Amino acid sequence: MDDPTGLSSPLGQVAIIAGLVAALVVGIRAWWYHHRKR
Repeated sequence: MDDPTGLSSPLGQVAIIAGLVAALVVGIRAWWYHHRKR
């Protein structure tokens, strides 16, 4: 195991992408909520 983080595995990449997408969705929803509330 020369990659202790597991980033090179498909599962690790999927988890990272899912985390980024989730963070993006949460950020957009928060921005949209505050933007619309004016």
